[in-house]
Amino acid sequence: MQRRTFLSASSATLLAGIAPRLHASGARAPRRVGLIGAGWYGKCDLLRLIQVEDVDVVGLCDVDSQMLSGAADIVSQRQKSGKKPNTWSDYRQMLKDEQFDIMLVDTPDHWHALPAIAAMNAGCDLWVQKPISVDVEEGHAMLTTARKTDRVVQVGTQRRSTPHLIEARDRVVNEGLLGDIGLVECYCYYHMRSQKNPPDSMPPQHLDYNMWTGPAPMRPFNELVHPRGWRVFMEYCNGIVGDMCIHMYDMVRWMLELGWPTHISSSGGILVQTDAKANTTDTQTATFHHPDFPVLWQHRTWGDAPDKDYPWGATIYGSKGTLKLSVHKYEFTPRGKQNPTVKGDVLMELDEYPEDKTEERLEKHVAPAIRGHMKDFLSCIDSRKRPVADIEQGYISTASCILANIALDVGRTLQWDPKTHKVVNDTEANEKLSRPYRAPWEHPKPVDV
Repeated sequence: MQRRTFLSASSATLLAGIAPRLHASGARAPRRVGLIGAGWYGKCDLLRLIQVEDVDVVGLCDVDSQMLSGAADIVSQRQKSGKKPNTWSDYRQMLKDEQFDIMLVDTPDHWHALPAIAAMNAGCDLWVQKPISVDVEEGHAMLTTARKTDRVVQVGTQRRSTPHLIEARDRVVNEGLLGDIGLVECYCYYHMRSQKNPPDSMPPQHLDYNMWTGPAPMRPFNELVHPRGWRVFMEYCNGIVGDMCIHMYDMVRWMLELGWPTHISSSGGILVQTDAKANTTDTQTATFHHPDFPVLWQHRTWGDAPDKDYPWGATIYGSKGTLKLSVHKYEFTPRGKQNPTVKGDVLMELDEYPEDKTEERLEKHVAPAIRGHMKDFLSCIDSRKRPVADIEQGYISTASCILANIALDVGRTLQWDPKTHKVVNDTEANEKLSRPYRAPWEHPKPVDV
């Protein structure tokens, strides 16, 4: 980088709010935090942040007025100051009215890219839920914006901060107990796809359904969509691959230090639950081809799991043994042995954080991982280093899962070129890297860095 460019970038960085705000006493003022998307996981993430640092939550945004009001009440009860944050229904106005140090984006997947990019351009360091985007070009635009604005971005793939999985990496993988790795399997057998078929209806009055839909195609409102049920429709997400595969695939990439897959293939469809209104696959396999071994994915929303103790997880097969991993535990079994010789369980912190015991719909076993993820995020904001789930890692894992769905759609294996961010010699597949946006919303484009 030339000196003039460096000085310009450094000045822009300081003007954008990286320098900490100070009280008159010289002590650092609490970081000003905002949340876009105040539903289930938005509150879950924000309340974990409040647990690990005395931040000042000054703003919340949601298109559901009831959800927004309830979230403001909870935050006022939980943050140290006792203040109730201001509320908005439009993130654009929120960013005009207030200055934030940190913004959390916990919206449905189709609403990740635009608020995240706007927040970064407004000078916020960013927490964004996984998958970072619903199409590949959105994710590339988010990555380039983060680099151009010099923002710290942590993606909500918190398996990278899960205590027992860090232990598994250190005690088994890094110690070489697996030997030569030849295959990895990731899987989910939860019956999580709705089998209901309710009629369409009018949206509730407390929900701005037009704004909720945003850049996605306008479907008639259905009770399956809101709250929390929107993942049954591909218009708003990337199905179970985009929801569940990304967690385990990202975990494996982190644990085994894998970059981009070279080729991606997939098969499956709606094979069993054909009467449901959902348009996501109930059965799907995908193969992410890496230079040394493949990483396989499989989900079924029907039938039994092959191993009832591991309904959602990953299995790493090595020449010296097998490592099984889930959000609840891990087990390493040497080749030829019947029982695991190295194992560990999820770390629960209910005594240290008693509010976890009563918080509505909190996944108690995940809370410690989110807290660890938040601590890493805050540390990197101070150091300006890249966090453990940096936006580039989120882009790789997200785009790979999207490419699996595109491979299923076009019916062939895709070869990915990470330098051009394109599928090699496949016009049809490349046309699917960017979804059409509903007017007046405009699809973000990658920026020059």
